[in-house]
Amino acid sequence: MLAHACGPYGGLLCFDAPRHPNLPRELLRMLAAFRGCMRVMRFLYLPQYFAIRAERMEAETSAELRGVVRPEPPHAGLRIEELALFLDVDGTLLEIAPTPDRVVVEPELQTLLRTLVARTNGAVAFVSGRSIAVLDGLFHPLQLPAAGLHGFERRSANGTYHRRRLPPGELLSKGRETLRAFVACHPRLVLEDKRFAIAVHYRQAMHLEQLVLREVSSVAAMLAPDFEIQRGKCVVELRPAGASKASAIAEFMKEPPFTARRPVCLGDDITDESAFEWVNAHGGITVAVGTARHTAAIAHLHSVRAARLWLTRLAEAS
Repeated sequence: MLAHACGPYGGLLCFDAPRHPNLPRELLRMLAAFRGCMRVMRFLYLPQYFAIRAERMEAETSAELRGVVRPEPPHAGLRIEELALFLDVDGTLLEIAPTPDRVVVEPELQTLLRTLVARTNGAVAFVSGRSIAVLDGLFHPLQLPAAGLHGFERRSANGTYHRRRLPPGELLSKGRETLRAFVACHPRLVLEDKRFAIAVHYRQAMHLEQLVLREVSSVAAMLAPDFEIQRGKCVVELRPAGASKASAIAEFMKEPPFTARRPVCLGDDITDESAFEWVNAHGGITVAVGTARHTAAIAHLHSVRAARLWLTRLAEAS
């Protein structure tokens, strides 16, 4: 007569009032009232439910990765002195955090990056969706060549700063105001203002995914053709149209110390696919980190930790 479920609501009890003709009417009324109370509590606990659901989905994805047939990237036969390393940051070198400002750059990672820079004679670059200014802040005092905002801006190894044509400033201001007002109505969403791009993160509000996608898509349509949407892991971004990580890597490869080297690209998200395709087409090595989705990458590493370990072994084996 009573159904008990400890589901994803943190152990809430969910009762269905029994339909039994011999039970006292007062008891039936009490059970019906209790069932109604539980429905209200489930509504109130909905954000927690979706947060737990997101964590479980990530855990299930990690478990699925053990069955992925793509091989790990090789060490044998690779000489790091002949390679150019292009590294995504979030989800590749750094564990993804609940919000972008909560990522942690450990001293061990700083040491690894310095070793890679020394072994490659400087042919190491970040290729990230973050801005170059934010990357510099995260990895201070280390400053590497970098492509930021998915290739919209780039800093060469000699320190020269390059940026694609800026869309009209009033367009981005309009989009910024619209998305700020939208996020203000949903406290669990996070707005990341990248100056030339704006991202809405829904990692803590997975139930709002489609709503976020519709809202950002609507703003992008309003600002087209100067802006477009970019999807990522639990994020939808409004960014300048036309730039890509592939174009950024192509530009790096025309400059010292990257010229005439074999490109190696590590990334974890759909935003890295254009880079994978370019590197594959130019005889390089592409590595998907921690993803079970379809990808152009030819090799796979199951986690951030595995990616760091592979880079460490690459530096030591050469």
